[in-house]
Amino acid sequence: MLKRLRGMFSTDLSIDLGTANTLIYVKDRGIILDEPSVVAIRVHNGQKSIEAVGTEAKRMLGRTPGNITAIRPLKDGVIADFQVTEKMLQHFILKVHDTHSSWLRPSPRVLICVPCLSTQVEREAIRRSAEGAGARDVRLIEEPMAAAIGAGMKVEEAVGCMVVDIGGGTTEIALISLSGVVYRDSIRVGGDRFDEAIVAHVRRRFGCLIGDSTAERIKQEVGCVWVGSEQREIDVRGRHLAEGVPRTFTLNSTDVMTALEEPVDAIIRAVR
Repeated sequence: MLKRLRGMFSTDLSIDLGTANTLIYVKDRGIILDEPSVVAIRVHNGQKSIEAVGTEAKRMLGRTPGNITAIRPLKDGVIADFQVTEKMLQHFILKVHDTHSSWLRPSPRVLICVPCLSTQVEREAIRRSAEGAGARDVRLIEEPMAAAIGAGMKVEEAVGCMVVDIGGGTTEIALISLSGVVYRDSIRVGGDRFDEAIVAHVRRRFGCLIGDSTAERIKQEVGCVWVGSEQREIDVRGRHLAEGVPRTFTLNSTDVMTALEEPVDAIIRAVR
């Protein structure tokens, strides 16, 4: 009864619970939240507490003192830490409702994207996590189907629609026809593997160590898989492994294309 009452003051939400980022969509308002799926946890006298969630927590990655750990509670599109995922979802739901009331917490109906090859156990974990975060009704939809609908594809017609959804932890591949998924595949290659490949390439070529956030910035600014006429460059600062001092160097589009060859080839093979 209480959940139904709270539901009257809540907004229905669609949630893309990704390995790298969590997005929340509301009908007629569009995407109202886009934040990293990162949680900072403080340990004091053996007790764990949430220090920060989302963008604020991501800024702490690699920069936290010994008693604070910044973690990603999802891995390869599924829940790796149930309790932390529940707290993260609860934070995001409260944030989009912009309420500070302790007795009238939101209890929305929620639609959540799940990897197409996730198991029933993994899907149930996502459902229970959302319910624990306050959702009164949880529905699941496979990520490729959600992507196709969002892209405006005519999924209800008797024609084949192909979707390749490259996420942070996985790449989802699906053929859709007559509102159903005819063929599905998922490989554990995505944006995180791209970042790891860039870090490894910089280490091999320049003998320098860079962080994940720097690798992500390189990917976003000069990342490519096919070098055209325009060559873009970026100045990067890292720690020289032999000398142990900061070193500045320049990366161009060709460097990044070389770094990304292996993960991109894996995606192409899966599509074929």
